[in-house]
Amino acid sequence: MSRKRPLIFSTASYDYLRERMEATGGFERGELERTIFPDGEHYQRVISTVRGRHVVIVGGTITNDDTMDIFDLACGLVKQHAEELTLVVPFYGYSTMERPVKPGEIVTAKTRALQFSAIPQAKHGNNVFMLDLHAEGIPGYFEGNITTRHIYAKEVITKVAKRIAGGGDFVLASTDAGRAKWVESLAKDLGVLPAFAYKSRVDGSTVESRGVNGAVAGKLVILYDDMIRTGGSLIEAGKAYKAAGAKDIAVIATHGLFPNNGLDKLKGSGLFTQIVTTDSHPNAVKLAGDFLSIESVAGILARELKKK
Repeated sequence: MSRKRPLIFSTASYDYLRERMEATGGFERGELERTIFPDGEHYQRVISTVRGRHVVIVGGTITNDDTMDIFDLACGLVKQHAEELTLVVPFYGYSTMERPVKPGEIVTAKTRALQFSAIPQAKHGNNVFMLDLHAEGIPGYFEGNITTRHIYAKEVITKVAKRIAGGGDFVLASTDAGRAKWVESLAKDLGVLPAFAYKSRVDGSTVESRGVNGAVAGKLVILYDDMIRTGGSLIEAGKAYKAAGAKDIAVIATHGLFPNNGLDKLKGSGLFTQIVTTDSHPNAVKLAGDFLSIESVAGILARELKKK
């Protein structure tokens, strides 16, 4: 196999993360021409010579267009005789649709995996790297000879938690019992106590917290969740922790989506001192400011790629 540095490409939405990964060293930028025509069709042209090279595509399945851009580019690179293909998917969309709940529901997390499994096979194989998946079983949805790797952002999360606490005591908490196991593992690594909130879902977009399991009175509570969407679950959990006597509440999440003014709702609730997410989703990067700060996962992703 070629010993040259991997050629790294990205979808337009993830140019920022590709650049941050390039800055860690060990990659060569893949040159790509992109255009969107007036009728909405996407045009891509690979300028770099990829024959015999390990090629990397950085892109999240954040929209249907982004998903198709990854798929189209990957197919094109393999057809141009890339020796190995690795998809780096910092955010895997539809990860909450990982199993049917009602009869007839489409398991979109699986259909997306099947789509990527249909990419032609590079000579030395195709790989998919994914970050802090909402459902652990998603890698099993990929078929054929594709190799998957679930990367955890634990080192970033623990570093941010220590920074927020400033050396003081805190409780690491989850928004609900469903994330308790993950939070317990993180709390053990940090040497702090965990806590979680009980919740019940009212409908598809509304949840209510019913209480807290954990000693949080008078303490800094750092809430961790893998993903923030509208912020409804966080607000309900924040109310529960405040009612249980939490002094201050900060939030850490791997993936920050914040659709429909979700960040404004969280800030306006007055429950949280700050929110920190990674740069796994471009919306979080665009919205960063005094209330929302960003920690990059470029180093983790680059390191995992260099292990190959």
